[in-house]
Amino acid sequence: MSPGARIALSGSAGTGKTTLGKRLAAELGLPYVPEGMRAYLEGNGPDLHSLGRDGLRALVLRLWDEQMEAERVAVQDHGGFVVDRCAVDFSAFWIYYGYAADDPETRRLFAETQAPTRYDSVWLFPWGAFPVEADGVRSSSPWVQLHVHTLIEGMLHRAGAPLHHITGGTVDERLAEVLGWVRA
Repeated sequence: MSPGARIALSGSAGTGKTTLGKRLAAELGLPYVPEGMRAYLEGNGPDLHSLGRDGLRALVLRLWDEQMEAERVAVQDHGGFVVDRCAVDFSAFWIYYGYAADDPETRRLFAETQAPTRYDSVWLFPWGAFPVEADGVRSSSPWVQLHVHTLIEGMLHRAGAPLHHITGGTVDERLAEVLGWVRA
Protein backbone atom coordinates (compact mmCIF):
# COMPACT_ATOMS: atom_id res chain seq x y z
CA MET A 1 0.00 0.00 0.00
CA SER A 2 1.28 3.42 -0.85
CA PRO A 3 2.01 5.97 1.89
CA GLY A 4 -0.85 8.10 0.51
CA ALA A 5 -3.55 5.59 1.40
CA ARG A 6 -7.21 6.60 1.49
CA ILE A 7 -8.48 4.86 4.61
CA ALA A 8 -12.06 5.06 5.88
CA LEU A 9 -13.34 4.00 9.29
CA SER A 10 -16.93 2.83 9.57
CA GLY A 11 -19.45 1.50 12.05
CA SER A 12 -21.92 2.58 14.68
CA ALA A 13 -21.22 5.14 17.38
CA GLY A 14 -18.96 4.38 20.30
CA THR A 15 -16.84 1.73 18.60
CA GLY A 16 -13.50 3.56 18.75
CA LYS A 17 -13.31 5.06 15.24
CA THR A 18 -12.20 8.50 16.37
CA THR A 19 -9.58 7.24 18.80
CA LEU A 20 -8.04 4.89 16.25
CA GLY A 21 -8.42 7.35 13.38
CA LYS A 22 -6.40 10.06 15.09
CA ARG A 23 -3.61 7.64 16.04
CA LEU A 24 -3.55 6.02 12.62
CA ALA A 25 -3.36 9.36 10.81
CA ALA A 26 -0.50 10.49 13.06
CA GLU A 27 1.36 7.21 12.55
CA LEU A 28 1.00 7.40 8.76
CA GLY A 29 1.60 11.15 8.50
CA LEU A 30 -1.76 11.64 6.80
CA PRO A 31 -4.50 14.17 7.49
CA TYR A 32 -7.30 13.03 9.77
CA VAL A 33 -10.76 13.97 8.46
CA PRO A 34 -13.08 14.13 11.48
CA GLU A 35 -16.70 13.04 11.52
CA GLY A 36 -18.70 16.12 10.54
CA MET A 37 -21.82 15.31 12.57
CA ARG A 38 -19.83 14.85 15.75
CA ALA A 39 -18.03 18.16 15.21
CA TYR A 40 -21.39 19.82 14.52
CA LEU A 41 -22.97 18.38 17.68
CA GLU A 42 -19.98 19.25 19.86
CA GLY A 43 -19.77 22.74 18.35
CA ASN A 44 -22.20 25.58 18.52
CA GLY A 45 -24.78 24.31 16.04
CA PRO A 46 -28.44 24.19 16.98
CA ASP A 47 -29.81 21.04 18.61
CA LEU A 48 -30.73 18.47 15.95
CA HIS A 49 -34.32 18.29 17.21
CA SER A 50 -34.77 22.02 16.61
CA LEU A 51 -33.76 21.61 12.95
CA GLY A 52 -36.85 19.61 12.05
CA ARG A 53 -36.95 16.96 9.37
CA ASP A 54 -35.99 19.23 6.46
CA GLY A 55 -33.23 20.94 8.43
CA LEU A 56 -31.65 17.62 9.43
CA ARG A 57 -31.89 16.39 5.85
CA ALA A 58 -30.11 19.52 4.63
CA LEU A 59 -27.48 19.13 7.35
CA VAL A 60 -26.67 15.53 6.31
CA LEU A 61 -26.22 16.70 2.70
CA ARG A 62 -24.07 19.65 3.78
CA LEU A 63 -21.87 17.44 5.94
CA TRP A 64 -21.47 15.00 3.05
CA ASP A 65 -20.43 17.82 0.71
CA GLU A 66 -17.93 19.05 3.33
CA GLN A 67 -16.47 15.55 3.74
CA MET A 68 -16.09 15.12 -0.03
CA GLU A 69 -14.22 18.42 -0.20
CA ALA A 70 -12.00 17.54 2.79
CA GLU A 71 -11.13 14.19 1.19
CA ARG A 72 -10.39 15.87 -2.15
CA VAL A 73 -8.09 18.44 -0.55
CA ALA A 74 -6.33 15.77 1.55
CA VAL A 75 -5.58 13.69 -1.56
CA GLN A 76 -4.47 16.78 -3.49
CA ASP A 77 -2.22 18.10 -0.72
CA HIS A 78 -1.06 14.90 1.02
CA GLY A 79 -1.86 11.99 -1.27
CA GLY A 80 -4.35 10.41 1.13
CA PHE A 81 -6.19 10.59 4.44
CA VAL A 82 -7.80 8.74 7.31
CA VAL A 83 -11.51 9.59 7.47
CA ASP A 84 -13.74 9.07 10.50
CA ARG A 85 -16.89 7.96 8.67
CA CYS A 86 -16.98 6.11 5.40
CA ALA A 87 -18.99 7.62 2.54
CA VAL A 88 -21.38 4.67 2.72
CA ASP A 89 -22.23 5.66 6.31
CA PHE A 90 -23.94 8.74 4.87
CA SER A 91 -26.26 6.68 2.67
CA ALA A 92 -27.01 4.41 5.64
CA PHE A 93 -27.91 7.46 7.75
CA TRP A 94 -30.05 8.71 4.86
CA ILE A 95 -32.06 5.49 4.99
CA TYR A 96 -32.10 5.39 8.80
CA TYR A 97 -33.58 8.91 9.00
CA GLY A 98 -36.20 8.01 6.35
CA TYR A 99 -34.96 10.35 3.60
CA ALA A 100 -34.61 7.76 0.82
CA ALA A 101 -37.25 9.11 -1.56
CA ASP A 102 -36.81 8.87 -5.30
CA ASP A 103 -35.57 12.42 -5.72
CA PRO A 104 -32.45 14.17 -7.07
CA GLU A 105 -30.76 14.49 -3.64
CA THR A 106 -31.14 10.76 -2.91
CA ARG A 107 -29.88 9.78 -6.37
CA ARG A 108 -26.88 12.13 -6.05
CA LEU A 109 -26.01 10.98 -2.53
CA PHE A 110 -26.15 7.31 -3.48
CA ALA A 111 -24.17 7.81 -6.69
CA GLU A 112 -21.42 9.58 -4.74
CA THR A 113 -21.35 7.41 -1.62
CA GLN A 114 -21.60 3.99 -3.24
CA ALA A 115 -18.42 4.25 -5.34
CA PRO A 116 -16.30 1.25 -4.28
CA THR A 117 -13.04 2.81 -5.51
CA ARG A 118 -13.36 5.91 -3.28
CA TYR A 119 -11.13 4.27 -0.62
CA ASP A 120 -8.20 1.87 -0.59
CA SER A 121 -9.65 0.23 2.50
CA VAL A 122 -12.70 0.55 4.72
CA TRP A 123 -12.38 -0.72 8.29
CA LEU A 124 -15.66 -1.77 9.91
CA PHE A 125 -15.58 -1.62 13.70
CA PRO A 126 -17.51 -4.23 15.69
CA TRP A 127 -20.86 -3.23 17.13
CA GLY A 128 -21.18 -3.49 20.89
CA ALA A 129 -17.47 -3.76 21.66
CA PHE A 130 -17.76 -0.83 24.09
CA PRO A 131 -20.77 0.60 25.91
CA VAL A 132 -21.84 3.88 24.32
CA GLU A 133 -21.61 6.75 26.78
CA ALA A 134 -24.60 9.03 27.25
CA ASP A 135 -22.65 12.09 26.12
CA GLY A 136 -25.45 14.07 24.51
CA VAL A 137 -23.84 13.60 21.10
CA ARG A 138 -24.95 10.10 20.14
CA SER A 139 -27.67 7.69 21.18
CA SER A 140 -26.55 5.46 24.04
CA SER A 141 -29.14 2.81 23.13
CA PRO A 142 -27.30 -0.31 21.96
CA TRP A 143 -30.35 -1.20 19.82
CA VAL A 144 -30.30 2.08 17.92
CA GLN A 145 -26.58 1.53 17.36
CA LEU A 146 -27.20 -2.06 16.18
CA HIS A 147 -29.82 -0.78 13.72
CA VAL A 148 -27.40 1.80 12.29
CA HIS A 149 -24.52 -0.70 12.27
CA THR A 150 -26.58 -3.28 10.38
CA LEU A 151 -27.53 -0.71 7.74
CA ILE A 152 -23.89 0.37 7.37
CA GLU A 153 -22.54 -3.17 7.14
CA GLY A 154 -25.14 -4.25 4.60
CA MET A 155 -24.55 -1.19 2.46
CA LEU A 156 -20.77 -1.63 2.56
CA HIS A 157 -21.20 -5.16 1.21
CA ARG A 158 -23.72 -3.98 -1.39
CA ALA A 159 -21.38 -1.20 -2.57
CA GLY A 160 -18.49 -3.62 -2.98
CA ALA A 161 -16.29 -1.55 -0.65
CA PRO A 162 -12.74 -2.84 0.02
CA LEU A 163 -13.95 -4.00 3.43
CA HIS A 164 -11.92 -5.22 6.39
CA HIS A 165 -13.32 -6.11 9.81
CA ILE A 166 -11.53 -4.80 12.89
CA THR A 167 -10.87 -7.77 15.16
CA GLY A 168 -8.50 -6.34 17.77
CA GLY A 169 -9.88 -5.25 21.11
CA THR A 170 -7.48 -2.60 22.36
CA VAL A 171 -6.51 0.55 20.48
CA ASP A 172 -2.94 -0.75 20.15
CA GLU A 173 -4.15 -4.08 18.72
CA ARG A 174 -6.41 -2.28 16.27
CA LEU A 175 -3.64 0.11 15.24
CA ALA A 176 -1.26 -2.81 14.62
CA GLU A 177 -3.95 -4.59 12.59
CA VAL A 178 -4.56 -1.67 10.24
CA LEU A 179 -0.87 -0.72 10.00
CA GLY A 180 -0.05 -4.33 9.14
CA TRP A 181 -2.41 -4.17 6.20
CA VAL A 182 -1.27 -0.70 5.08
CA ARG A 183 2.39 -1.66 5.19
CA ALA A 184 1.94 -5.05 3.55
